[in-house]
Amino acid sequence: MPTGQTLLYFIYVLAAASMILAGESLYMSYAARRVRAGTINRRLARLAEEAPAEKTLQGLLRERGLTDSGDYIFGMVSLNRLYTQSGITGNPLAFAAMFLLAGLVLALVLPLLLGFSTVVALITFLLVGFALPLLVLRRARNKRILKFAAQLPDALDMIVRSLRAGHPTTVAISLVAREMPDPLGTEFGIVSDEITFGLSLENAVRKLSQRVGFEGLHLLSVSLSIQAKTGGNLTEILSNLSSVLREREKLRMKIRALSAEGRMSAWIISLFPLVMLALLMVIAPSYYGDIWNSPLLMPAFLIFGLWALLGDFIMYRMVNFDF
Repeated sequence: MPTGQTLLYFIYVLAAASMILAGESLYMSYAARRVRAGTINRRLARLAEEAPAEKTLQGLLRERGLTDSGDYIFGMVSLNRLYTQSGITGNPLAFAAMFLLAGLVLALVLPLLLGFSTVVALITFLLVGFALPLLVLRRARNKRILKFAAQLPDALDMIVRSLRAGHPTTVAISLVAREMPDPLGTEFGIVSDEITFGLSLENAVRKLSQRVGFEGLHLLSVSLSIQAKTGGNLTEILSNLSSVLREREKLRMKIRALSAEGRMSAWIISLFPLVMLALLMVIAPSYYGDIWNSPLLMPAFLIFGLWALLGDFIMYRMVNFDF
């Protein structure tokens, strides 16, 4: 066989082997992603990467803006607490820098390209750089607390069944960490790991309450603290707490259903002027004539905008209840 033909066959074999190896690599990568996607919570996904349990715990705490011991990482405790309770992962300084940079870019673009005044640019920077991240964090925290509130009674029932089966409390908590999805699964996993590495149950649950911000966890922390100091039937305490939390959730959902009309009215009243203004600008741009050049336009928009926000706040307070 000529040497050139042999070399050509060799190249074909290498190309075929490369295709097979590339296909296998893609399949293994896809299978690994499927396994991680099928993992019910983030802690189990990180443990599946065969990282040591202590490193996994420290990584979970650091990505929530906490130190390796679970304390707040910087001095502004209220902002650090808000970031931690929101459940957003990553460096909190990078999160803040992203919004500040976006606000700075908009503040530079508005006067230079669109001709807006410096005052409008400054207001835009303050809203995007400071107000918007706070709104994002508060919304994320509220949504996460609602998910946690819906999961906690089931988790307490699981702990009660495990205790009645003869398991110790730490084993029952680790069972919840394995069987429950996020956000509760990872949070109880952190509690389980902290207890494993020497923290007491009461302190671990107290830190859990601080990380989540749900008042039901404060009740759980107080119950465990009292039971540890005075004794008592822990299974009965947790069972009663689960029933109380379920009834509170039913009451909250009932109030939300009764106040749905008020919330919808607030949305319609708030958005109707903006929708009509947008339609007029599209259908008849010259409808308002030279009014856009009037010096009274911006003060009028500011006054009516603040008045509308005041009305929205009043309607919000009317359809939201603390119980």
